Amino acid sequence: MRGKERKVIDDARDQPLDKRVRFSVRLLESASTYKDIVVRKKDGFTQILLSTRSTYNNTLNREVMNEVKSALEKAAVDDSKFVLLSAVGSVFCCGLDFDNIVKHLKYNRKRATVKLVDTIKNFVNSFIEFKKPIIVSVNGPAIGLGASILPLCDVVWANEKAWFQTPYTRFGQSPDGCSTITFPKIMGRAAANEMLINGWKMNAQEACDKGLVSQVFWSETFTQEVMVRIQEITSCNSFVLENSKALVHYNMNVELKQANERECEVLKKIWASAQGMEYMLKYVQNKIDSF
Repeated sequence: MRGKERKVIDDARDQPLDKRVRFSVRLLESASTYKDIVVRKKDGFTQILLSTRSTYNNTLNREVMNEVKSALEKAAVDDSKFVLLSAVGSVFCCGLDFDNIVKHLKYNRKRATVKLVDTIKNFVNSFIEFKKPIIVSVNGPAIGLGASILPLCDVVWANEKAWFQTPYTRFGQSPDGCSTITFPKIMGRAAANEMLINGWKMNAQEACDKGLVSQVFWSETFTQEVMVRIQEITSCNSFVLENSKALVHYNMNVELKQANERECEVLKKIWASAQGMEYMLKYVQNKIDSF
């Protein structure tokens, strides 16, 4: 989809005319408002798809993160019962766009660092603060921040071919996305350290066994399996869904925000340092695109 005009599909042709008009207007608003994501307002939920034009393999720069944050803010106040987060293509999300980060840090490093870290902090907080359920459909690799945000969501379904990795030390970066508390809580400290320090590449079934993923589906039927379950959740009462999430997350948000703050402060120190910049630049120059 890179470099091509984004196609918007009207899947509501059998609906009454006035409803079809409102549906079409919402899709047109999505196409005109967002550059790196697609937002589809469905009956009962909002679908947010990563489909980045300004980055490669659905990596996250400031623009992409701000667009996702904006879409979540709109879904928080409309009639959506929940959000379905997914991606276009064979990759879910490759985390932060280090090419873009290095480019910005080469100049006014201190100012650029503050802007980048604040964007990450606000992006992560938008997941923490979202009161409706967030369901994630992981179609392919989820790396770095693309993997660490998953525990901030409520249900995570993965394609059997998906894999998960947070090789922060290879990036010259410290953990993000509240993973320093969510990963140990979900999978235990030993497995969390393998992920966050040693960069363990976890396949979909291992991620399910460790609690990072809810269910794994066959590649051939992945989309169908997801949509069957989405329709089941759509039939639920929105009040019940929101309050069920509130009970599960009771007293967690303060701890998550504090972890996000700590992680971002460390990132700020690393990126503002000459050594941190040198290591990240070395990574960007030597990385091999494996997709």
